[in-house]
Amino acid sequence: MAQLPANVRWKADNYNHLMEIPTLFYAVAISLAVLGDNSSTSLMLAWGFVVLRIVHSLVQTLWNNIQTRFTLFFISSLVLFGLTYKAAMLVF
Repeated sequence: MAQLPANVRWKADNYNHLMEIPTLFYAVAISLAVLGDNSSTSLMLAWGFVVLRIVHSLVQTLWNNIQTRFTLFFISSLVLFGLTYKAAMLVF
C-alpha cells in the first residue's frame, strides 16, 4: 500500500472507512424500522448522516483535508449517537 501514490491510497482508505461507522448506522436504522419508529426526527437524522458521510467520502477521495474530514466525521458521529439514543429509548 505504501508504494501507491497518495491520491490512490485515499480511495482505498475511504472504502475501508465505509465498512466501519456506516455499518453501525445500518444496524440502528434497521432497528428503528423494526421498532416502528417513523418520526420525522429519525428520518432527518438518518438522511443527515447519509449526506454527511457522502460529503466525507467526497472530501477524502478528492481533496483529503484532514481537518475537514475530522469535522464531518465528528458531526456524523453525533448524528449517529442521536439515532442510537432514539432506538435505545424505544427499547427501554
